[in-house]
Amino acid sequence: MNSSTPRGPRGPRGPRGITTQLLHADRLGGVEHGATHKPIHVASAFGYDKAADLVAVFQGERSGHVYARQGNPTTTALEQKITMLEAGCGTVCFATGMAAIAAVMFSLLRQGDHVVASRFLFGNTASLMQTLESIGCSVTLVDATDMANVERALRPTTRIVFVETIANPRTQVADLAAIGTMCATRGLLYVVDNTMSGPCLFRPASVGAGLVVNSLTKSISGHGNALGGAVTDTGCFDWSAYPNILPAYRKGAAATWGLLQVRKKGLRDMGATLTADSAHRISSGAETLVLRVERACENALLLASWLEDRPEVARVHYPGLPSHAQHANARKWFAAFGALLSFELRDGLDMMGFLDALQVVIKSSHLGDNRTLAIPVAPTIFWEMGADKRADMDIADTLIRVSVGIEDIDDLLADFEQALLACCSTVV
Repeated sequence: MNSSTPRGPRGPRGPRGITTQLLHADRLGGVEHGATHKPIHVASAFGYDKAADLVAVFQGERSGHVYARQGNPTTTALEQKITMLEAGCGTVCFATGMAAIAAVMFSLLRQGDHVVASRFLFGNTASLMQTLESIGCSVTLVDATDMANVERALRPTTRIVFVETIANPRTQVADLAAIGTMCATRGLLYVVDNTMSGPCLFRPASVGAGLVVNSLTKSISGHGNALGGAVTDTGCFDWSAYPNILPAYRKGAAATWGLLQVRKKGLRDMGATLTADSAHRISSGAETLVLRVERACENALLLASWLEDRPEVARVHYPGLPSHAQHANARKWFAAFGALLSFELRDGLDMMGFLDALQVVIKSSHLGDNRTLAIPVAPTIFWEMGADKRADMDIADTLIRVSVGIEDIDDLLADFEQALLACCSTVV
């Protein structure tokens, strides 16, 4: 990764890198018996010696835990790490990344509100937008690689602009900085899903995002053994001007209102709670985040470049390639180009045969794993959308998505080469 890699906020003894902060966060925060990790707290309820203290925690006048549906000390420790990673002012964790996105939308929108979102959204997120429309919110999907498209879609009722840093699976890069400037000028809440780049490659706060969503299941955990999601408040948005904050949460500093409502209405009321065991797994996995992402990004760039030169491949989609439409912006904003790529086989080649021939690469729908994963997009994760919608999103029937892992690059290249040669022997 280049010299612009985020290093985290300045520590009490000078600047410390992300990995150093992650490794020592629990210990320096105070852990029983000198342990280096926060323990797994399995209690469902928490008691207080004085009733007044219990009331104060319930009313948000002091920190603490009352019922584990809203979190426990293990998830709180993880939330503090995610806040550090995103250079934010607070985080709420959820059971999944989709739960985190849903919490933002359902806790901060009201009937009649309008959302502008990228038309290249991941399939499940696009499905959630359809659900919003079914309950009285309106959604306009636009090509967010150009801020002008977002601006033209705005209405007096627009409350949220929602984009992903790098789209899954076609890797379009949103016009992040220009959209952030426009939202700031118009007083709109700018929500950025940072999952496909992640906080060690890019911090949406740098382009004015008010809220940042991460699927902790992906690279932050990295090991494919825990589900989780997070919403982080960057401090960039003025919540005192947001009309949908309920009176119960309009107390104390206005900077806390939005995230408090997300926690109360989006976590407490909806119940998508991250378990203590998952929080512990994610927290432990995050300690090697930078090391893993650095290796995966190096592998992805080498694999994408190699695929682009193969006669069996029609197109490769990866922001690190000069041929990518948003390559210049990706170079400007990201410390590296991520571990997600996709490509299309030349007409007549057997996509399923190619996938079946892979020996090292796993056929799976997951992302951000240590292992390299591949999936045929059209008949799986985007099948429900239908052919017309896929065509509108430029998702070819032969598109293969690859989440690049940390294997030895020579092994990956050899696996792709033998699989390409195998599919050439079976022409459909």
